[in-house]
Amino acid sequence: MKFPRNEQEEAEGQVMKIYKESSPALETLFEWAYINHLAWSLVVVFLGVIFWLCVALVNAENQRNALLTKQCMDPIFKTELDRKCLRTVQSRDHWWQHLTYALSHLSPEK
Repeated sequence: MKFPRNEQEEAEGQVMKIYKESSPALETLFEWAYINHLAWSLVVVFLGVIFWLCVALVNAENQRNALLTKQCMDPIFKTELDRKCLRTVQSRDHWWQHLTYALSHLSPEK
C-alpha cells in the first residue's frame, strides 16, 4: 500500500518520535549515586577502625598477661620490669587467644 508523500512523512515522523522518546537520555546515562559511595566509604572506614582496635586490644592483652604471669621481670633488679621484653613477649600461643580472652573478660578477675 502506497502512502502519498505527505502521509508517508507523517508516519515516519511518528515512528521517529516514538524511537526518540524510547532512547535513553545521554545526560543522565552515566549519573553516579553518591549516596552509595558515601555508605561504602563509611563501611570501609569503620572496618579499618575495628581492625585497628582489635590489634591494639591484642597487644594490650599480651602485655597484661605477661605482667600478670611475671614473664618480663628484670634478671638483675627483681622489682623492675624489662621493657624490651615487654614489647616482644608472646604470653600466649596465638593472637586470637588474646582477643577472645579480652572480649570475654570485661572486668578484672578477683
